Amino acid sequence: MEDKRMTEGSELVCKAREFAQKALEGIERGNGRPFIEHPDGVARIAGEEIGLPAECLAAVYLHEAVRIGKAEIPQGMFGKDIMTMVDGLNKISTIKPKDTRLEAENYKKLIISYSKDPRVMVLKLADRLEVMRSIDIFPKASRERKALETLMLYIPLAHQLGLYNMKSEMEDVYFRYAEPEQHRAISNRLKAGEADRQKLTREFIEPLKARLLENGIAYKVKARTKTAYSIWRKMQQQKVGFDGVFDVFAMRFIIDTDNCAPLKDENGREMEGREYEKALCWKVFSFVTEQYESDTKRLRDWITQPKPNGYESLHITVKNEEGSFLEVQIRTKRMDDMAENGLASHWSYKGIKREDTVANWLNAVRDALEHGNSASLSPSDHEGDDELPSPSSSDVFVFTPSGELRKLSAGATVLDFAFDIHTALGCRCTGGKINGKAVSIREKLHTGDYVEIMTSKNQKPSADWLNFTVTGKARNKIRQKLKEVEFAKAAEGKELLERRLKNWKLELGDDKMAELLKKLGYKTTHAFFAAIGNNEYDVADLKEYLLDSGEAKSTESQKEEASRSNWTGSGSGSDDILVIDAHNVKNLDYRMSKCCNPVFGDDVFGFVTRTEGIKIHRMGCPNAARLLERYPYRIQKVRWSSNPSTSSFQTSLKITSLQEPSVINEIMTVISQFKASVRNFNVSDDDRHGSYEISMKISVPSNTELDKIISQLRLIRNVSKVSRL
Repeated sequence: MEDKRMTEGSELVCKAREFAQKALEGIERGNGRPFIEHPDGVARIAGEEIGLPAECLAAVYLHEAVRIGKAEIPQGMFGKDIMTMVDGLNKISTIKPKDTRLEAENYKKLIISYSKDPRVMVLKLADRLEVMRSIDIFPKASRERKALETLMLYIPLAHQLGLYNMKSEMEDVYFRYAEPEQHRAISNRLKAGEADRQKLTREFIEPLKARLLENGIAYKVKARTKTAYSIWRKMQQQKVGFDGVFDVFAMRFIIDTDNCAPLKDENGREMEGREYEKALCWKVFSFVTEQYESDTKRLRDWITQPKPNGYESLHITVKNEEGSFLEVQIRTKRMDDMAENGLASHWSYKGIKREDTVANWLNAVRDALEHGNSASLSPSDHEGDDELPSPSSSDVFVFTPSGELRKLSAGATVLDFAFDIHTALGCRCTGGKINGKAVSIREKLHTGDYVEIMTSKNQKPSADWLNFTVTGKARNKIRQKLKEVEFAKAAEGKELLERRLKNWKLELGDDKMAELLKKLGYKTTHAFFAAIGNNEYDVADLKEYLLDSGEAKSTESQKEEASRSNWTGSGSGSDDILVIDAHNVKNLDYRMSKCCNPVFGDDVFGFVTRTEGIKIHRMGCPNAARLLERYPYRIQKVRWSSNPSTSSFQTSLKITSLQEPSVINEIMTVISQFKASVRNFNVSDDDRHGSYEISMKISVPSNTELDKIISQLRLIRNVSKVSRL
């Protein structure tokens, strides 16, 4: 009976795919590949990873045939149940980000208003996961929008519906785009330590094998490594480095209860069910803690008292013979299945009960959608993973009246938004409407706001606007418009002055002008002329001054320019790096790699080159992943000596700031406060975004000093980003 259902399901999916393939013929994705690959990927996720039945997979193909291929499905060609799902998916696809204001709860309510079928929501999440897996094929602006939508709308829903693996993967893809440097550094650390972790696993289990076999315990050991995103989040929360996260790597015992020897309770009765599972877990726990020193403070007993979302496991941190700390997780096959896959995939182990289990889970999904249950339907695998990510606090995302998503700096106002749309709109802006409510130009924006701009043809930019605008584009355009007005007024003032002097038959020489500017407090003749044009200075007063004054006083002596040092320092020395475990490379020289410029104290590794000795790279180097993966036999473990022979290491920084003249001096002031010197400094204007792109090379004694410098640079008001190259 089961085989017949599987055959019918396969035929149904094939029929739907053939229909979609015909409708989508000639349509391509952003990478030039046939568009049919998208529903293929979604169907694979829905069927193989989530476990939805054939009717759902058929609905995926038919939905894309209608949405993209504009096909009409003949009545009666597919069942009513499938067509209901297709209709729901088609309606949901019309929801625009502005309709949700980037709030997951709003999105959920909109979905329910279009379809109460929980399968539709699950299919929509599968669709988004496939998009994130293929995000590299989209243009940059589209990637940013899809990544933000995923963070704000889809990750919270995947979490709530118990699709933990899906949530975790989408988080990691988002992390790769939101924090590329951090993602690369952590991923490279994980790659570099993979061989060590495999060795650690083998050495850990070896002393326990005999005891486990003797007691009839069937098991397998699985090494579990946290995702880069999970590691980064713990580093942020606990304010520690990579090495400070103890559960990056965990040893997991998975007990096969079906093949273990029976156990009896204190009354001689043979244990069964959950009681038997718990007893086996504690038995394995006793073997582990007898063999290895354990940290009882880090014991987590979620077997006696499971988490509210159903997570069951024993966690203990132990120290092996080499002094390394390891987290050990002990659970049965059933517990691991629930923790790893959640209820959504649990039926894959249940044979003919699959349909009932699917129905039960989907009923729970329907209840979560309709009644707003906030707890995840799936047990979270690791402590703390129930927390949801949030967007960067340095940005806000708002919508235009047409629904276009705009990214602005945190603290941006209605006026900033107006200038971001168009300069002319900003210059005429008198206020706006946020989510339909009238507000002033000073009103600050928040992520998800829907913003309209109100204008007046009589409105003109004011110097006061610079006091509350924060985006580089707005401030740059305001200054530009104010300068245009000032130049016009200066031209009027100059013409008026020349006309009056001619009438008075007087002359205003350069010396007299310099003396006058100094006396009146004007820095330039341009400012003086503008003051006349604005009626801030009465030209009649000038006549009296010229008639009464004597010989012009000498101008101020010029200030002597300070010379700038151009000395360069070397960033390597024979004692800086100590090569360990290198029996055949004693006579090889080494040098700092120019692609990442390591600094004393950085997390580094050595790469044995053919002609240039050993090159030292940072773990966060852009080339690290390629070198670690393709040439593992040429990777050399290195560490810094405690007392380096040089105190000069060169490194490069990239700084993005608003186009404020003072920002350059502020940056140089920060550098001068530390044990550092500037070797190279280059500034380029990005007029489109109203920003400076500053690249600089500095010499520092260690990464500790460098971290202090970067931290202080980020505190400068007009600096938006500081990154190490």
